[in-house]
Amino acid sequence: MNTHDPLFWLVIITAIIALSFLVIAVAMIAIATFVNRAVKTVNRLEEKVDPLITRANALSEQGQKIAVQGRQIAEQFNVMSGHLSTATMHLSESAALIKEEVRGIMMLADETAEMARDKVQLVSRAIDTTHERVATTTEFLQTKVIEPARELAAVLAGVKRGLEVLVAPAPRPINTTYGDEEMFIG
Repeated sequence: MNTHDPLFWLVIITAIIALSFLVIAVAMIAIATFVNRAVKTVNRLEEKVDPLITRANALSEQGQKIAVQGRQIAEQFNVMSGHLSTATMHLSESAALIKEEVRGIMMLADETAEMARDKVQLVSRAIDTTHERVATTTEFLQTKVIEPARELAAVLAGVKRGLEVLVAPAPRPINTTYGDEEMFIG
Protein backbone atom coordinates (compact mmCIF):
# COMPACT_ATOMS: atom_id res chain seq x y z
CA MET A 1 0.00 0.00 0.00
CA ASN A 2 1.07 3.53 -0.69
CA THR A 3 1.15 6.02 2.20
CA HIS A 4 -0.52 8.59 -0.07
CA ASP A 5 -3.49 6.29 -0.50
CA PRO A 6 -6.41 7.28 1.77
CA LEU A 7 -7.31 3.61 2.19
CA PHE A 8 -3.90 3.02 3.82
CA TRP A 9 -4.61 5.63 6.49
CA LEU A 10 -8.12 4.31 6.95
CA VAL A 11 -6.69 0.83 7.64
CA ILE A 12 -4.12 2.27 10.08
CA ILE A 13 -6.78 4.24 11.97
CA THR A 14 -9.09 1.21 12.03
CA ALA A 15 -6.26 -0.90 13.49
CA ILE A 16 -5.60 1.75 16.15
CA ILE A 17 -9.30 1.83 17.03
CA ALA A 18 -9.41 -1.97 17.24
CA LEU A 19 -6.37 -2.00 19.53
CA SER A 20 -7.99 0.67 21.70
CA PHE A 21 -11.11 -1.45 22.08
CA LEU A 22 -8.98 -4.49 22.94
CA VAL A 23 -7.14 -2.51 25.63
CA ILE A 24 -10.47 -1.29 27.03
CA ALA A 25 -11.84 -4.85 27.04
CA VAL A 26 -8.75 -6.15 28.87
CA ALA A 27 -9.06 -3.32 31.41
CA MET A 28 -12.74 -4.10 31.95
CA ILE A 29 -11.94 -7.79 32.46
CA ALA A 30 -9.18 -6.92 34.94
CA ILE A 31 -11.50 -4.61 36.88
CA ALA A 32 -14.26 -7.23 36.85
CA THR A 33 -11.78 -9.81 38.17
CA PHE A 34 -10.65 -7.42 40.91
CA VAL A 35 -14.24 -6.65 41.91
CA ASN A 36 -15.11 -10.36 41.86
CA ARG A 37 -12.15 -11.15 44.12
CA ALA A 38 -13.11 -8.34 46.48
CA VAL A 39 -16.70 -9.60 46.65
CA LYS A 40 -15.51 -13.16 47.32
CA THR A 41 -13.17 -11.91 50.05
CA VAL A 42 -15.96 -9.92 51.67
CA ASN A 43 -18.29 -12.93 51.47
CA ARG A 44 -15.69 -15.22 53.05
CA LEU A 45 -15.02 -12.63 55.73
CA GLU A 46 -18.73 -12.32 56.40
CA GLU A 47 -19.05 -16.11 56.66
CA LYS A 48 -16.24 -16.17 59.22
CA VAL A 49 -17.61 -13.22 61.20
CA ASP A 50 -21.21 -14.47 61.42
CA PRO A 51 -20.33 -17.36 63.77
CA LEU A 52 -18.32 -14.95 65.93
CA ILE A 53 -21.29 -12.61 66.24
CA THR A 54 -23.55 -15.56 67.07
CA ARG A 55 -21.08 -16.76 69.68
CA ALA A 56 -20.71 -13.25 71.08
CA ASN A 57 -24.47 -12.96 71.43
CA ALA A 58 -24.64 -16.40 73.02
CA LEU A 59 -21.78 -15.46 75.35
CA SER A 60 -23.54 -12.22 76.21
CA GLU A 61 -26.76 -14.08 77.02
CA GLN A 62 -24.84 -16.62 79.03
CA GLY A 63 -23.08 -13.81 80.85
CA GLN A 64 -26.41 -12.31 81.79
CA LYS A 65 -27.62 -15.67 83.05
CA ILE A 66 -24.44 -16.08 85.04
CA ALA A 67 -24.95 -12.60 86.51
CA VAL A 68 -28.46 -13.53 87.68
CA GLN A 69 -27.19 -16.75 89.19
CA GLY A 70 -24.33 -14.82 90.73
CA ARG A 71 -26.71 -12.49 92.50
CA GLN A 72 -28.60 -15.46 93.91
CA ILE A 73 -25.37 -17.14 95.00
CA ALA A 74 -24.05 -13.80 96.31
CA GLU A 75 -26.83 -13.68 98.78
CA GLN A 76 -25.71 -17.06 100.07
CA PHE A 77 -21.97 -16.82 99.45
CA ASN A 78 -20.39 -13.35 99.57
CA VAL A 79 -16.94 -14.69 98.76
CA MET A 80 -18.09 -16.34 95.53
CA SER A 81 -19.85 -13.20 94.31
CA GLY A 82 -16.60 -11.26 93.88
CA HIS A 83 -15.14 -13.92 91.59
CA LEU A 84 -18.30 -14.25 89.54
CA SER A 85 -18.56 -10.46 89.10
CA THR A 86 -15.00 -10.38 87.79
CA ALA A 87 -15.74 -13.21 85.33
CA THR A 88 -18.84 -11.45 84.07
CA MET A 89 -16.93 -8.20 83.61
CA HIS A 90 -14.25 -9.95 81.53
CA LEU A 91 -16.88 -11.69 79.45
CA SER A 92 -18.72 -8.46 78.60
CA GLU A 93 -15.40 -6.74 77.78
CA SER A 94 -14.59 -9.58 75.41
CA ALA A 95 -18.00 -9.26 73.79
CA ALA A 96 -17.49 -5.51 73.41
CA LEU A 97 -14.07 -6.06 71.81
CA ILE A 98 -15.50 -8.61 69.41
CA LYS A 99 -18.34 -6.25 68.46
CA GLU A 100 -15.83 -3.42 67.88
CA GLU A 101 -13.72 -5.65 65.63
CA VAL A 102 -16.79 -6.65 63.65
CA ARG A 103 -17.68 -2.97 63.16
CA GLY A 104 -14.15 -2.33 61.87
CA ILE A 105 -14.40 -5.22 59.42
CA MET A 106 -17.78 -4.01 58.16
CA MET A 107 -16.40 -0.49 57.63
CA LEU A 108 -13.49 -1.97 55.65
CA ALA A 109 -15.93 -3.93 53.49
CA ASP A 110 -17.97 -0.76 52.83
CA GLU A 111 -14.83 1.17 51.84
CA THR A 112 -13.78 -1.63 49.48
CA ALA A 113 -17.19 -1.65 47.79
CA GLU A 114 -17.09 2.15 47.41
CA MET A 115 -13.60 2.00 45.89
CA ALA A 116 -14.75 -0.67 43.42
CA ARG A 117 -17.73 1.50 42.45
CA ASP A 118 -15.41 4.46 41.83
CA LYS A 119 -13.14 2.36 39.61
CA VAL A 120 -16.07 1.11 37.53
CA GLN A 121 -17.24 4.71 37.03
CA LEU A 122 -13.72 5.72 35.98
CA VAL A 123 -13.61 2.95 33.37
CA SER A 124 -17.08 3.91 32.14
CA ARG A 125 -15.95 7.52 31.65
CA ALA A 126 -12.84 6.32 29.79
CA ILE A 127 -14.97 4.22 27.43
CA ASP A 128 -17.32 7.16 26.78
CA THR A 129 -14.37 9.46 26.02
CA THR A 130 -12.83 6.90 23.65
CA HIS A 131 -16.15 6.43 21.87
CA GLU A 132 -16.52 10.20 21.39
CA ARG A 133 -12.98 10.45 20.01
CA VAL A 134 -13.54 7.54 17.61
CA ALA A 135 -16.76 9.16 16.35
CA THR A 136 -15.00 12.52 15.90
CA THR A 137 -12.10 10.89 14.04
CA THR A 138 -14.47 8.95 11.78
CA GLU A 139 -16.41 12.10 10.95
CA PHE A 140 -13.16 13.99 10.26
CA LEU A 141 -11.95 11.24 7.91
CA GLN A 142 -15.30 11.16 6.16
CA THR A 143 -15.36 14.91 5.50
CA LYS A 144 -11.65 15.58 4.92
CA VAL A 145 -10.45 12.41 3.17
CA ILE A 146 -13.16 10.18 1.73
CA GLU A 147 -15.47 12.83 0.22
CA PRO A 148 -12.61 14.74 -1.52
CA ALA A 149 -11.22 11.41 -2.75
CA ARG A 150 -14.59 10.52 -4.30
CA GLU A 151 -14.79 13.89 -6.00
CA LEU A 152 -11.24 13.53 -7.35
CA ALA A 153 -12.04 10.02 -8.63
CA ALA A 154 -15.12 11.37 -10.44
CA VAL A 155 -13.08 14.19 -12.02
CA LEU A 156 -10.35 11.74 -13.10
CA ALA A 157 -12.98 9.39 -14.61
CA GLY A 158 -14.38 12.33 -16.59
CA VAL A 159 -10.90 13.36 -17.80
CA LYS A 160 -10.16 9.73 -18.79
CA ARG A 161 -13.41 9.48 -20.74
CA GLY A 162 -12.71 12.78 -22.45
CA LEU A 163 -9.22 11.62 -23.45
CA GLU A 164 -10.68 8.37 -24.81
CA VAL A 165 -13.06 10.34 -26.97
CA LEU A 166 -10.28 12.65 -28.23
CA VAL A 167 -7.83 9.84 -28.97
CA ALA A 168 -10.37 7.41 -30.52
CA PRO A 169 -10.02 6.70 -34.28
CA ALA A 170 -12.28 8.62 -36.62
CA PRO A 171 -15.50 6.81 -37.56
CA ARG A 172 -15.84 5.43 -41.09
CA PRO A 173 -17.97 7.32 -43.51
CA ILE A 174 -21.51 6.03 -43.95
CA ASN A 175 -21.33 5.46 -47.71
CA THR A 176 -18.52 2.87 -47.34
CA THR A 177 -19.35 -0.72 -48.11
CA TYR A 178 -18.68 -3.27 -45.43
CA GLY A 179 -17.42 -6.81 -45.90
CA ASP A 180 -19.27 -9.89 -44.71
CA GLU A 181 -17.13 -10.14 -41.60
CA GLU A 182 -17.85 -6.60 -40.60
CA MET A 183 -21.59 -7.12 -41.05
CA PHE A 184 -21.67 -10.20 -38.83
CA ILE A 185 -23.33 -9.58 -35.43
CA GLY A 186 -22.36 -12.18 -33.06
